[in-house]
Amino acid sequence: MNEQGIMAKLYFRYGAVGSAKTLNLLAVAHNYRQQNKRILILKPALDTRFGANQVRSRAGLEQEADIVLGSNDMIDETKLAGVDCLLVDECQFLESRVIDQLRFITTEYRVPVICYGLRTDFKRRLFSGSQRLLELADAIEEVKTTCAFCNKKAVYNLKMVDGFAVGPDSQGPVVELGCEEKYLPSCAGCYDAKILESASR
Repeated sequence: MNEQGIMAKLYFRYGAVGSAKTLNLLAVAHNYRQQNKRILILKPALDTRFGANQVRSRAGLEQEADIVLGSNDMIDETKLAGVDCLLVDECQFLESRVIDQLRFITTEYRVPVICYGLRTDFKRRLFSGSQRLLELADAIEEVKTTCAFCNKKAVYNLKMVDGFAVGPDSQGPVVELGCEEKYLPSCAGCYDAKILESASR
């Protein structure tokens, strides 16, 4: 139970690739610890870009996750004793039933849960974890960044293969881990323009 028994909230903080979501998560973790409060960091096992247990921002800050969930795993709720906040990285890769459990944790254990992740894949379709968060979260907040090609706000994640944009009709895998060399933040106009440019090459 959090301080004074106040009802905890489930937060979904989403943004395009490169919007400093993980940096934000690590900053929140630091702030809690500065106040001598206990936090847990959770990540999906699918995200192995920086190591099986590492949560790392593009700015280079990193920390080891306390909980790593495989596709068939659920959160061990015995670990929540005395926890002041649960922070979740790359939440889009979590199964819908895990999001349901996060909702349960906020209401039954009164532990705030803050989830960070992408809203949609490069085909502009909702990830299942993100969809469930949009359905269940108490607070939905956008972490903003600008388009890689202009100064407008980025709303999509543009996938690049050999320097060319890949369109939503691509037959390739929806989930393919990568950083700046694979995905770029894009506004709607540049998303369409880059795909058209690649299609006409």
